[in-house]
Amino acid sequence: MRSQMTSKPPLTIPTPRLMLALMAPAERRRLAWLMPVVAVNAVIQVVGIASIMPFLALVANPESISTNALLRWLYDFFGFTTTTGFLVFVGVGVLGVMILSNAVALFTHLRLMRFSWDMNHLLAVRMLREYLYKPYVFFLNQNTSGLAKNILGEVKQAVNGFLVSGMTLVAQGISATLILAFLVVVNPVLALVAFGLLGGSYYLVFRLVRTRLTQGGKRRSAADKARYKAANEALSGAKDIKLLGKEQPFLRRFMGPSRAYSRAMARQQVISMVPRYVLETIAFGGLLVIVLVMLVQNQVLATILPTLGVYAFASYRLLPSLQSIFGSLTSMRFSATAVELLYHDLERDAPVRDVDRDAIEPMPLRHRLELRGTGFTYPGAAQPLFHGFDLVIEPNTTVALVGATGSGKTTAVDLLLGLLTPQEGSLLVDGVPVTASTMAAWQKNLGYVPQVIFLADDTIAANIAFGVRHDAIDHAAVERAARQANIHTFIEEKLPEGYDTEVGERGIRLSGGQRQRLGIARALYHDPSILILDEATSALDNVTEESVFGAVKDLGASKTVVMIAHRMSTVRDCDVIHLLDAGRIIASGTFDELLASTPAFRALAKVDVDITETASLVS
Repeated sequence: MRSQMTSKPPLTIPTPRLMLALMAPAERRRLAWLMPVVAVNAVIQVVGIASIMPFLALVANPESISTNALLRWLYDFFGFTTTTGFLVFVGVGVLGVMILSNAVALFTHLRLMRFSWDMNHLLAVRMLREYLYKPYVFFLNQNTSGLAKNILGEVKQAVNGFLVSGMTLVAQGISATLILAFLVVVNPVLALVAFGLLGGSYYLVFRLVRTRLTQGGKRRSAADKARYKAANEALSGAKDIKLLGKEQPFLRRFMGPSRAYSRAMARQQVISMVPRYVLETIAFGGLLVIVLVMLVQNQVLATILPTLGVYAFASYRLLPSLQSIFGSLTSMRFSATAVELLYHDLERDAPVRDVDRDAIEPMPLRHRLELRGTGFTYPGAAQPLFHGFDLVIEPNTTVALVGATGSGKTTAVDLLLGLLTPQEGSLLVDGVPVTASTMAAWQKNLGYVPQVIFLADDTIAANIAFGVRHDAIDHAAVERAARQANIHTFIEEKLPEGYDTEVGERGIRLSGGQRQRLGIARALYHDPSILILDEATSALDNVTEESVFGAVKDLGASKTVVMIAHRMSTVRDCDVIHLLDAGRIIASGTFDELLASTPAFRALAKVDVDITETASLVS
């Protein structure tokens, strides 16, 4: 089984390879198909630049129509009779090339953006899927706001900050290379001096700031996690915060990491933009120097203008390319932490397999449910909670687990539910171990009511039929479960839209008792053969609790019921009560038997009775 502790990948793995590893084969193929589009776009951009030179030369020296064979052929082929008409024709042609180059650039940009946002969607879904399929123990040491930050924030940073920047780097690299090649053909010395000055300056700046960018990326990720956590806690605890007037402390708790995140993002963007303003000044200052040098050399305007025009236009195109390359490199360096984080969390030994629970036959319980020789230690705990723990439950009986806080009741229930996996021993059904391959079949039998009920921001009916599509909800089963949980009358008479009433985020429009009864109805919706209640009536008043447990008692003849209860009155009629202490069962029996024989149970029940009298009653 894969360790729950995430290990870092070797530092020798380049971040681009990690990014490719996050992509499915189909996505990598799609990326490969985009590269020719990027290359064609770069070529057309250079053609657009190159088309300027002959046009400017023609404007500067119209007599070249007669001396240049190609121009003369075009002039005669299209039947021009005036030089002006031919100049207009060539100018329109150059404009057409420019329009085409910009159209191709727009198309390329649209394809890249479509791919990047598709990747954003696919990676976010993959991250959520990976987390949802983690073993339950994984969530015991996780903050859900941190996981949400990874899905929503780190995925976006990895895709937009690294993948998109990487594709932009390739596109602009091709474009800059072709522009440079064209300039070399026109004027090799001028081209190499210009590119050496501009490109060398960008490279030097990147070398100076790359370590700072990496550190900034780590600070951004840590600050983003902290601000997600602070915001989630502030909004989740709104009721207590309002009551205690603690808005300012929670606001300050958010402000610190939010400021750190904002500064990290601003610092990265400033670093990526600073060279542009300096080098634009250098480039266009160089343009004036070129003019002066050529004039000193007594070159005529007709000779200066074409070269100067090409240099100016190429600089206009080359500078943004170099700036984009530099910006892409800084963004990739800054976003490398996000790629590594996604790689850590998505790397796994075997792919997740969906299980169609509806198509699975339940694993029946006919003779006995058993935890045998069970050992379990929580991650990070110094001592095991269970060692050689045994528990036997007969079918169609009502069994209670009682004991002080920390005695192991909830852990035992989580082992029965298959949420936790024994590190020693086994969970057995009729003597057959429940394994990973049969876990879904076993869990098909179970209805579970936890201490704290989670309700989705949806209707009453949808929360009872939890996870079932609205159009597939069995409304008769919903009503049956609600009646058994003693909440049907409240829904029908007190709620404005009955079972279609929205409960609000986390059921905020309902009382604690109403939420708990909805949780009980949810557990009964699929008519499970085994019902497990973990202090499921802690938020109910005595009358409602008695009514609910009356229904549970009636179910006991046809269902196996396992319950944890904090009120001893609720376990009085159980067939068997197991008293736990420090991960061991120290006594078992009926309520009256334990009351008579076990002082620890009497202390827990807070009943002061005459043991002799009680024993005689039992006999």
